[in-house]
Amino acid sequence: MFLVFMALMTLYGQKIQLMIWISEIERRLRKLEKMALESKDKLAETASSFGREKKGVLKDIESFTKYFIISPVDLDPAGVLKRLEYLLDMGKSKLEEYTSILAPKAKDSELDNFENMLLACVALDYIYRVVRHFLILGKKTQSTLIIMQIHMQLPQIMEIAQSYFKALEAFSKGLPIGDGIGALVAFKLGNGGIYKEIVRDTIVYERELFGRKLYIIKAKGPGGTVGKPGEAVKKIVNRERNRLKRVIIVDAAGKLEGEPTGEIAEGVGAAIGDPGPEKYKIEESIRKYNIPIDAVIIKESLVEAITIMKKEIALSADKVIRKIQDIIKSRTMEGDRVLVIGVGNTIGVGQ
Repeated sequence: MFLVFMALMTLYGQKIQLMIWISEIERRLRKLEKMALESKDKLAETASSFGREKKGVLKDIESFTKYFIISPVDLDPAGVLKRLEYLLDMGKSKLEEYTSILAPKAKDSELDNFENMLLACVALDYIYRVVRHFLILGKKTQSTLIIMQIHMQLPQIMEIAQSYFKALEAFSKGLPIGDGIGALVAFKLGNGGIYKEIVRDTIVYERELFGRKLYIIKAKGPGGTVGKPGEAVKKIVNRERNRLKRVIIVDAAGKLEGEPTGEIAEGVGAAIGDPGPEKYKIEESIRKYNIPIDAVIIKESLVEAITIMKKEIALSADKVIRKIQDIIKSRTMEGDRVLVIGVGNTIGVGQ
């Protein structure tokens, strides 16, 4: 019996393993499908509170979730960032058009939050379709390699999908998320100073601190937007020129497993999770006038970045402010001008 068992495992062991993997993927795929459908239902329910009927809006959502942006050609890199920025702006306009159709009676800040909900639905739908694609392809070709690869990545895929699904609650209620810690720091640092909208969806505070003049940039809240911090930095740097002595940028950053949530680290460079255009504008502006730049990051996981802000992340804001104050006192002089940028989604964080 032992020899027969060994012979069967030798001949059919791989097929049995393949069947086990396929069964596990199918089980997880059903969960992904459920999350994708529930996210659309939640989006339709939210849209119904802004002047649309739930039944009618579901058809529009189904077509909108196939939304995509095609990257510009990069074989000739000259001007690729300008073309990318143009396409991103066009994509933003298209999303605004979608959200206006889905939620015609929503206010500006509510439309921004609704747009974030739509993007979460797009992400969940895409994850579901990609996993389904590789499962069907693996079954059709009986490829152990394809099935094995998708099975090995399932834990991370499910974690990402669940984070987007949980994010819907924050977006629907307009609550701050982990990625908004940079905006929260800017709000707390600039609170009490005068502010104005310097570029679209982006404001700048002006205030005095330790005898220095501070310019503090953040996205305009409390709607869910990241603004255009690079364009704002470019305007201020070109206006102030040699009078600006230091730039400090604050943003959330991915943590490594084992690192505590809310841990603060300091470095150099443009700490901004941007496809390229905004980061390029910051780097090019400070390089032009040789302005030193400090980066302060708050560590958190992907799940923590797009879900309701954790207590540990919120409490780190005051620690970051103290670090910014130390940088200002130790690395600038009285009479200097300093630019502080709070990067991140400003949902739930006003001004």
